[in-house]
Amino acid sequence: MKVEFVDAQREEHGVQPVLEALKHTPAGIAPSTYYAAKTRRESAGAARDRELVEKIRRVHDDTPRTRNRSDSAKGGVLFIDEAYALSREDDGGDSGREAIDTLVKLDVEKWPGTGIDQGDDVARWLGDVLGRPARLVREPARAARARRPDPTTVPITTESSLDLLNTHIQRRGASAVPMTRFRPNIVITGWPAPHTEDRVHHMTIGTTGVGFSELAIRCAMTMTDQATGHRRGPEPLRTLADYRREPDGVSFGLKATVLTPGHIATNDPVTVTAWR
Repeated sequence: MKVEFVDAQREEHGVQPVLEALKHTPAGIAPSTYYAAKTRRESAGAARDRELVEKIRRVHDDTPRTRNRSDSAKGGVLFIDEAYALSREDDGGDSGREAIDTLVKLDVEKWPGTGIDQGDDVARWLGDVLGRPARLVREPARAARARRPDPTTVPITTESSLDLLNTHIQRRGASAVPMTRFRPNIVITGWPAPHTEDRVHHMTIGTTGVGFSELAIRCAMTMTDQATGHRRGPEPLRTLADYRREPDGVSFGLKATVLTPGHIATNDPVTVTAWR
C-alpha cells in the first residue's frame, strides 16, 4: 500500500520529496525499500490479484446490466445468485458470462453471523477499485464455529418442488435439472403443492421425528453435475433467483433437526404433526 501511494504521487511531486514527507509518519518507507519493491519480480499471487482487479473493473464498467445491478444492490452486496441471474438467456457472449466465472472463482461461502471488519486501509483500497464506498469483512474462525453443534444435518426436498422449478427452467429454454443437484438426504413424494416442506414444523418419517431448522440456502454447487463433476450453470440458481429469493440468497428445500432418533427407509410414511 505504501509503494502504491508513492507511485500515485510521484508524477506531481517526485519520488524523493514524497519519501521525505512520509519519513516521520506511520506511512514512512525507506528509499531502499521503495526501490527494491519496484525492481522485485511480481509474485504469482500478486499477478493473479492484479488480473482479477482488472477483470472486475472491466466487467463492472463494460456490462450495463452488471453495473446497474451491482450499483443498486442493497448495502452494496451482490449475492452469488443475483450474479447468475444476470446471465443472458441467449448466451450472447457478452461480459455477463465473464462476470459469473469471475465471481465463482472467489469460491464464496455463506455463513450465519457477524463478519470481522478488516480495517480502514483495505476498505479504502477496495473502495478505489470499485469506485464506491465498500468494506471487507472475513468469516469468523472456523474453529470457533465448529465448537457449536450443527442442528441442520438432514436436507429434505420434495418432488413437487423440483417439478415446479423445472417447469420454470424449461419455459426459458433451458434443460431441466435432476434432484441430485440439491444433494438431499430425504425426498418426499405425494405432496402435490410445491414447497409444502417450507411450512412443516414437526413431522415423523418412518420412526424418526424431525423438525424444521431453516430453509436450505443454495450455493454454486447446484450447477455442478454430481455424476461427472462438470459445471452446467447457470441453472438452477438463475431461475430460483426469480421466485425463491431470501434475505441471504435463494432457497430450495429445508434443513431439518432430528428430534427423535429412529429408522428411515424408502417408501416410509411421512406424517406432519405440526405446521409452522
